[in-house]
Amino acid sequence: MTPSTPNHTGKIARAAGAVSIAVFASRILGLVREQVFAALFGAGFAFDAFVVAYRIPNLLRDLFAEGALSSAFVTVFTEYRHLKGEERTWRLANNVLVCLSVLVGGVVLAGMFFSPEIVGLMARDFVLVPGKLGLTTLMTRIMFPFLLIISVAALAMGILNTEGKFFIPSLASCFFNLGAIVFGVGLTLAAPFFGIRPIVGMAWGVLIGGALQLLSQVPLLFKVGFRPAWALDFQDEGLRRIFKLMLPAVVGLSATQFNIFINTFYAASCPEGSLSWLSYAYRLFHLPMGLFGVALSIATLPLVSRHAAVHDVGAMKAALNSSLSLSLLVTVPATCGLIFLSEPIIGLIYQHGRFTGLDTHQTAAALCWYALGLSAFAGVKIVVPVFYALNNTRIPVLGSFLTVAANLVFINLTLGPLQHRAIALSTSLSTMVDLLFLWIMLARLVGGLQVRPLLATLAKVGAASLVMGLAAAWLYPVIFSSLGGGLVGQLLGLGATISLGIGFYALLLFFLGIPEFRELVGQLKGKWRR
Repeated sequence: MTPSTPNHTGKIARAAGAVSIAVFASRILGLVREQVFAALFGAGFAFDAFVVAYRIPNLLRDLFAEGALSSAFVTVFTEYRHLKGEERTWRLANNVLVCLSVLVGGVVLAGMFFSPEIVGLMARDFVLVPGKLGLTTLMTRIMFPFLLIISVAALAMGILNTEGKFFIPSLASCFFNLGAIVFGVGLTLAAPFFGIRPIVGMAWGVLIGGALQLLSQVPLLFKVGFRPAWALDFQDEGLRRIFKLMLPAVVGLSATQFNIFINTFYAASCPEGSLSWLSYAYRLFHLPMGLFGVALSIATLPLVSRHAAVHDVGAMKAALNSSLSLSLLVTVPATCGLIFLSEPIIGLIYQHGRFTGLDTHQTAAALCWYALGLSAFAGVKIVVPVFYALNNTRIPVLGSFLTVAANLVFINLTLGPLQHRAIALSTSLSTMVDLLFLWIMLARLVGGLQVRPLLATLAKVGAASLVMGLAAAWLYPVIFSSLGGGLVGQLLGLGATISLGIGFYALLLFFLGIPEFRELVGQLKGKWRR
């Protein structure tokens, strides 16, 4: 570890901690939303259709919202904030806002018009089930404007993150989930009285939730100095730089979205319910991913961008290593926990109403294969923005296309025997390939990276996580049976097992002497004393 690493670890951990609390709340509400889906619709015709309809605008979301635009905008906006003055900084923000609204608005209108063709291309086997293609098309048209709303919300989040405001922007997605749940359920219950399928109410709930996510950030935007104004200058230096950074990234993210298209296409050809099982599993997989992987990525990008702006490569590498080490501390044990306790977790969360025991088994199987790639997913989220900070978007693009190729190979090798589980496994394996490629190329770009400290952390964390996972797998049935079974037994048994597992894991980390863990413990002690 370099001397600057502890300082970076503290800064990143504090920012990531604030983000993690908000993101965790959002992920919990997201799980509640999925529980509502599971109870009302189970896994099958209606929810399969919703998954595809919701996925179509979300394929473009990563291009215009949290993906290419967000990373490129934060990089340039940070530079403007430090070097160009306040007036030019806010002019840039308004210019990007207007251009984004015009561009994405056009995409939304085109998407709504061509929805039947898009759905037919993405899930062609839906035509074999009467009414499924039409239902999916209707919900796609309803949810397409969500793309414009969420793109503007992501731009607001980028501005606030650069201003050092992490908590409220991350909490904004809670308002999305609340809106989707409250209004979605209300409209679902009302839909049959108007001769509409109940699932359509959930589609309208998504649109209302997106509006709430945007509106929840507006007061803080005004507080940091932003004032909306008409600005449309395509010759603006900052806007052109953002587009220059975006375009290669869009190509790379297009490859990533093509991966999602491939997964959806193959899943739609599997038995009915496969899309639902994969969606439920992926939502649960995203809980630890959102709690720390994405949080670290959000907290690291402004710090890395500042170091890159002043050409401090050593400090930038130290910040990267700190982020990756902290990520391993959480994602590796989360992987073991999700694998060893997959069925109890899925059963407790989803197996209510129309969600059956078979659905639990199939969803748990998908979750295990997704969990294998958790650390790799988090690693990619952390490493890719470093390339953007270095104004190098070519390598992430190449990595994305490599991931598509690997995913296609893995799916075709495993789809026959594994069916829907092959989609989850191939997603994890192809992400590992992507992370390995990015790491090798970044090491070449910056003159080497600190591999040994990370490998040492991985070995210690991996051993501690495996011991914890085995202990949890043995402990849960014992506690569950002693409590007499039932829903209460599930809840208390799983809660006790996870709590004891976390405590046991923390104890193992302490005795293994992992520096980042000891520093975090020291920070917590310091806050407690204050």
